[in-house]
Formats: sequence, structure tokens, C-alpha cells
Amino acid sequence: MIPKLVVEAIGTFFLVLTVGLVVIEPGAGALAPIAIGSALMVMVYAGGHISGGHYNPAVTLGVFLRGRTSRAELVPYWVAQILGALLAVLAVRSFKGDAVVTPLVPDVGAALLAEFLFTFALVYVVLNVATARATEGNSHYGLAIGFTVTVGAFAVGGISGGAFNPAVAVGITMLGLVGAGSLWIYLLANLLGGAVAAVMFNALNREAEAPAEVAARSGNP
Repeated sequence: MIPKLVVEAIGTFFLVLTVGLVVIEPGAGALAPIAIGSALMVMVYAGGHISGGHYNPAVTLGVFLRGRTSRAELVPYWVAQILGALLAVLAVRSFKGDAVVTPLVPDVGAALLAEFLFTFALVYVVLNVATARATEGNSHYGLAIGFTVTVGAFAVGGISGGAFNPAVAVGITMLGLVGAGSLWIYLLANLLGGAVAAVMFNALNREAEAPAEVAARSGNP
């Protein structure tokens, strides 16, 4: 399991590092969502064959509920992802120094909905392009996953900050990009979005899966 955890920490590190560097001024301005989505894309391609390329506790939860990650891996993956985010915070601070940051204090209702919807979209895409039997062996999965985050960041970044990822939420909170009192919004909405996406995937793909996979989830022999 160690190689998987190292890959998850590395991928999450570069994702959160990119978020901090392109959002905190002088950043990438209007191009920030493209940089963030691209960082996720390349890390998914780099580590997907080792760990699955989650880099996101909500994705790991969705993949677990999908039946493609074991219970023994769930919490260690989360720990590795959060550790990667914390290391990225230290790196961003070393690059950005004492940059003045004004924290976003999002509207609770709007932010909850925005984060839920696009975390749902992200995990739903991950499950369909990276775990479904019908798309097995495709070469576009990383691009699809990265662009989902890009779309979400453009669409609702101004509403919620566009985390769609509890590890990213921890990172942007520690960097002062989001008020600490709003962290619960991301944790709740992101994990709920991941869980609902897995339930939806399982319901829609049940007939297309191998009988053994269906039986394993239902508890039938």
C-alpha cells in the first residue's frame, strides 16, 4: 500500500500547490482554472496506474462505495491526501511569502449547492471514465477528470471558491483563501457529493457490470 499512499500524497501536493500559486497574487488571473485542471489531469495520468489517481477524499469515498477501493485503504488514502495538501501549504507560503490574502466568506446555501453539484460531477466522471467496464483501457480519462474541475472552477469559483475536494479545502483554508469558519461547508458538500455520485453510478451501471461485482456489493454469493 505504501507506493499508493506516496503517489496520492504527491498528486495532492501538486494540485494544492498549483491552486495556491495561481490564485494568490500575483497569480494566473482568469487562467487559474485551466492551470488547476491541467495539474490534476497530468497527476491523474502520472499516478492513475499505481493508486487510481484520486488526490481527493471525496473521490476515494466514491471509489470505495463503487467497490474499487478496500475499507483498509480508505482512511490511509485520506491521510496521505491531507498530508500532501499540508506540505503544499508550506511550499506555497515559501514562494508567496507574506502576500496579502482576503479570505472568501461564501454564502452558505449557495456554496453548499455549488460544491455538492460539482463534486458530484467530478466523482461521477471519475467513476464512469476510470472504473466502468465499458470504458476500461481508454486514454481520455485524465483529460475528462481534469476538465471537469476546470469547468467547475470557471462556473462556480466565484460562488464557493471551487474546491470540490476536502484536501483542497483544507489547503485553501490554511492559506487564508477561505475563512476557517467555512471549512465545514466543503467537507460536508464534497463528501456528500462523492457519496451520491457513487450511489448514482451503481444504480445506472448495475446491469452492465459483471455478475461477480454485483453479487459482491449485494452480499449474494
